[in-house]
Amino acid sequence: MTYTRAIGAGCKVVLDWIVRSLALTKINPNVLTFMGLVINIIAAALFGYGHFLSAGFVIIAAGIFDMVDGRVARYTNTVSHFGGFFDSVLDRYSDLALYFGLLVYYARINREFYVVLVAVVMTGSVMVSYARARAENTIPSCKVGFMERPERIVLVIIGALFNRMAPCLWVIAVLSNITVIHRIRYTYQQTRVMDGKKQPVVTSPH
Repeated sequence: MTYTRAIGAGCKVVLDWIVRSLALTKINPNVLTFMGLVINIIAAALFGYGHFLSAGFVIIAAGIFDMVDGRVARYTNTVSHFGGFFDSVLDRYSDLALYFGLLVYYARINREFYVVLVAVVMTGSVMVSYARARAENTIPSCKVGFMERPERIVLVIIGALFNRMAPCLWVIAVLSNITVIHRIRYTYQQTRVMDGKKQPVVTSPH
């Protein structure tokens, strides 16, 4: 077994133990989702005061709740349509809270350019989710594009832990908006195919 597979197996054992322990408490999975939001708000406050390293570790802690809420729901057979909706909505609030903390930090140190950059990141992040949600009202699936929420969170954590937030924000800003464009293009292609199938067949008169 390779080191990476061993680490992965070890993490799975720990994660399964956490899920079983939480399931025994009979806690509602939606409460876990809300706790993840609260922890991310704490991380946002740390960002606002420039405590990037601490914020990075807090985001990792919040990520644990993000990983286990769905698993606990499945383990306890309490999966619901509302739970999925609630999780998605609070994920958006968590993302925006983190970026808002960064926006406050850059505003406090008078770095106007980075305030604008964070605003672009916030817009791109929201539009990635919105583009998929809106597209899937019309086409079956729109999961194309690279910069999903997990990738964005990993980049924010890397930026916080290694004091390289600015380049990470650039990557998120560029790739998020490229992902939106990709989803627009993909949806356009899929809807053209769908519209083509709906065209009436014109037969020539005999």
